[in-house]
Amino acid sequence: MNIPNSKYPRIIIVGGGFAGVNLAKTLANKPFQIVLLDQHNYHTFQPLLYQVSSAGLEPDSIAYPLRKIIKNHKHSFFRMAEVERIISEENKIVTSIGPLTYDHLVIATGTKTNFFGNKSIEVHSMPMKKVPQALDIRSLILQNLEAATIAESKTERQSFLDFVIVGGGPTGVELAGAIAELKNHIVPRDYPDLDASDMSIHLIEGSSRLLANMSENASHKAKQFLIELGVQIHLSVQVKNYDGLKVETNSDLIINSETLIWAAGVTGNPVHGLDAKVFSSRGQRYEVNQFNQVDGYSNIYALGDIALMRTTNFPEGHPQVAQPAIQQGKLLGKNLLRSLKGKAMKPFVYKDKGSMATIGRNKAVVDMKHFKFSGFFAWFVWMFIHLMALVGFRNRVIVFFNWTYNYINFDKAARLIIRPFKK
Repeated sequence: MNIPNSKYPRIIIVGGGFAGVNLAKTLANKPFQIVLLDQHNYHTFQPLLYQVSSAGLEPDSIAYPLRKIIKNHKHSFFRMAEVERIISEENKIVTSIGPLTYDHLVIATGTKTNFFGNKSIEVHSMPMKKVPQALDIRSLILQNLEAATIAESKTERQSFLDFVIVGGGPTGVELAGAIAELKNHIVPRDYPDLDASDMSIHLIEGSSRLLANMSENASHKAKQFLIELGVQIHLSVQVKNYDGLKVETNSDLIINSETLIWAAGVTGNPVHGLDAKVFSSRGQRYEVNQFNQVDGYSNIYALGDIALMRTTNFPEGHPQVAQPAIQQGKLLGKNLLRSLKGKAMKPFVYKDKGSMATIGRNKAVVDMKHFKFSGFFAWFVWMFIHLMALVGFRNRVIVFFNWTYNYINFDKAARLIIRPFKK
């Protein structure tokens, strides 16, 4: 792996997401050797993946090179690799590019799409957890619109124009709104030989309301906004099977569609090797203590979505969103420095800054501790917070320019089929 020996303790960080990046930044130029490992060479700003999928942004607007993040950090190294196994008794990991020993190991591998054991849905549906997957969805949407223009029968044309999104959480709600705006503003101009009213967006949610982790007010407003955009919402409905064309549910609802986007849940993305007892019974997350140490291990930590820290306020763990990961990454960095100086570590206390989701132009919902609001102001707050959270000044400028252009022109400039998707 070509990592030099060092007089400093070696910290291996597995995963370049919000938790891993913030830990690496907190320990920048401190008396540790940092080795950051990820299977990609970039950090992905996942909250905006849906805008890549719906042709609103180019992928390089929401991705940032990991090497650029640590380029001015002394004693820090990045390697593009997949970690295959942890050998804890030897303080060693095995990766796709070789083994490496550690003094401290930090697992920040996040989550992967949860298909709940349904193989047909896993094979035929479109997940959206990574940039390549978002690009596949963008290509498929645009390819289906092109195919609809030459379809020989109404039934065939309709299957290309019916888009099904499963999962009424923030990802599903935001993507449904974005595709609805594509239908309302782009299809009539780009595809004059199609009747835009024939295009349908179906949002299927298994529970009784959208945005189940937000307030009742946010759920109600999100549903209202989506209906205004023309999205068909199906609550308390579960998808049972999808063969690539026909969506079958536990109700009478059956939809013939070439596109099913699966946003119905996630599960942990652990690394093999640790005792099975450290995993929670749900979601394949590592059970950790208040210092993010994996149960039974003093020098192995888990951060962010992969970590399950049970507290009085969060008996089933913290929400799997960016803020807990960011806060845990920063605190662990400070705690490792405290330990190096012989000081006691501080326990993690989550500072809930609220939840939000955008449904489209001038439409968003925001839940904060003392305030709940929706509409244009919520949409503005959502944009500002996401813009500031992007890594890199260049990305902020590009996203701001794209959003401004899209808002003025009712346009989505990134509707390009660069890499055709084949089922």
